[in-house]
Amino acid sequence: MKEATGELNLTVIIVIIVALLSIFFFAVIWPSIQNNFDENTRCDEAICPCPGRDSDGNCVIPDDGMVTCTYRDSNGTEHDITCAWKG
Repeated sequence: MKEATGELNLTVIIVIIVALLSIFFFAVIWPSIQNNFDENTRCDEAICPCPGRDSDGNCVIPDDGMVTCTYRDSNGTEHDITCAWKG
C-alpha cells in the first residue's frame, strides 16, 4: 500500500510540473513565436521597393538591411512595416 501511495504522489507531482510548464509555454513563449510568425508572413506578402539607387542605378540597401515596405491587410488597408531586404 505504501508503494502505491508513493507512486501516486510522484504521478501527481509530474502532472503538476507538466501543467506548469504548459502554462509557461502558452503564456510566455507561444505569443512570441506567434508574433514572429505573423511578422514574417506580413513581410513575405509586403511590397518592398528599392530604398535607394547609386549613380550606376544599382539598388543601395541600408547597412542594417531593414527597409520600409507596404503591407495590405485582409480589409485592403495599407500599412507601412519594416522588413529585412530580400532583394
